[in-house]
Amino acid sequence: MRRVAVVAPEKALRVSLVRIAEAGCVEIDLAGDGGPEVRRPAATRLRRLRTEPAPPLLSEASPDLDALEREGRTDLLAGEAQLEERLGSAVRRGEAAALAGWCPEAEVGATAARIAGAGGALVVLRAPRGVDPPTLLTGADTGSPARPARTVRRSFTPLVSTYGTVPYADLDPTLPAGIVYAVMFGVMFGDAGHGLLLVALALLLRAGRPRRLAALRPLWPFVAGAGLAATLAGVAYGEFFGPTGVLPVLWLAPLEEPMRLLAAAVLLGAVLLAFAYAAGIVNRWREGGPASALFATTGVAGAALYLGLAGVAGCVWFDRPAYAAAGAVIAVVGLALVAAGLYATTAGGPGGVVQTGIQLLDAVVRIGSNVVSFARLAAFGLTHAALGAIVWDGTTALAGRGPVGVAAALVVFLAGNALTFALEALVAGVQALRLEYYELFSRLFEGEGRPFRPWHLPAEPAEPAEPVEGLAADAEPPASGETAAGQIARLGPAREEHS
Repeated sequence: MRRVAVVAPEKALRVSLVRIAEAGCVEIDLAGDGGPEVRRPAATRLRRLRTEPAPPLLSEASPDLDALEREGRTDLLAGEAQLEERLGSAVRRGEAAALAGWCPEAEVGATAARIAGAGGALVVLRAPRGVDPPTLLTGADTGSPARPARTVRRSFTPLVSTYGTVPYADLDPTLPAGIVYAVMFGVMFGDAGHGLLLVALALLLRAGRPRRLAALRPLWPFVAGAGLAATLAGVAYGEFFGPTGVLPVLWLAPLEEPMRLLAAAVLLGAVLLAFAYAAGIVNRWREGGPASALFATTGVAGAALYLGLAGVAGCVWFDRPAYAAAGAVIAVVGLALVAAGLYATTAGGPGGVVQTGIQLLDAVVRIGSNVVSFARLAAFGLTHAALGAIVWDGTTALAGRGPVGVAAALVVFLAGNALTFALEALVAGVQALRLEYYELFSRLFEGEGRPFRPWHLPAEPAEPAEPVEGLAADAEPPASGETAAGQIARLGPAREEHS
């Protein structure tokens, strides 16, 4: 993300802003002095109409606002009101005007070329100190219309944006978060038949069916990924619409080896937490430098405490005392670093010591509870398998009782699987989301960023008018072919930033 200024001669500013709005990839700073609301002409007329405004629309040529009011053109009035707000936020020096804002780095060149024909320029500025740029995740709805995101990444973006806005300095977790969610969902929803139904549902969404769910079409790769993970887990479990025997057990049968499944779920959670700590260390470094990365509970200190406790747990699990010694040393180092970081945030004195002690205890307990929390992967996987077994046992019991029994068995099989599919899909989806947010994202992020909100409005074709180049004839010609950007640079900074 780059800090930019839209600069243009006063007479070309309107056309330049219209082209900026059409491009839809620049967020323009608006003047907010905290004073009373200023009612500009277009906004006043729009308010007088007392009707729900249509989607805003812009016109390159300055419209007759009275005529628009008489004709009830709320779309053009709404667009003109937004344009007036930005025109009123411009800094003016003589015949030149400028507006500061933000633009994705990949779009700077194309946007500059777009407004150059209108007599304006897009000038790259140094980012102001103490002000974080807005965050634009790849695949977000506010991305540039000219550069659509890849389908898979776009489908995963709501998973992150629902949690919050990623700080600009942090890693973009979109793709890993989507993959991890699909894996956890698959472990809990492990049935090849039910997974294939999810894949089929994803393909229906991709085709825009049913029409009522057409708005969910961009999410089809997300649904397909979850269905594929559930299918693979079902193949490993030997489950196809329950324990029907259609598939052999390739790894384990959940109902026959629940403790093995539980151990695998906790181990998977421990690995995911280790990766979350690694990403947290990178984020703390990028946010606050080495000190922040070293002493934060989600940085090196917390990771050392986690690895040390994992070593001690390894001693108990594998019956190897060497793990206990190494783990204890690492855990003590981690505790010391965490304590130093926590104490530095207190007011000091005895009260600070007590507060640090309580927070240390909380950190240790939370690590244990976070690891154990992944046992729910096995618990809900067992629940899914148990429901499938109940439905299949009922089906086989009825199937041997003549034609009526066969018909009843078919009803039980279809209704039972439909109920299991709906119930378990909901439960597994919610539980996977809970693990993602509370156990993993809580280690990745300590703050929240600001979303990138570009100004994007369509423009109505302009009426025939004098070429924009003719504006230069009315203005004082720049010396030595100086451009509008050069005029602004000569006059000094376009806007002083305030954090």
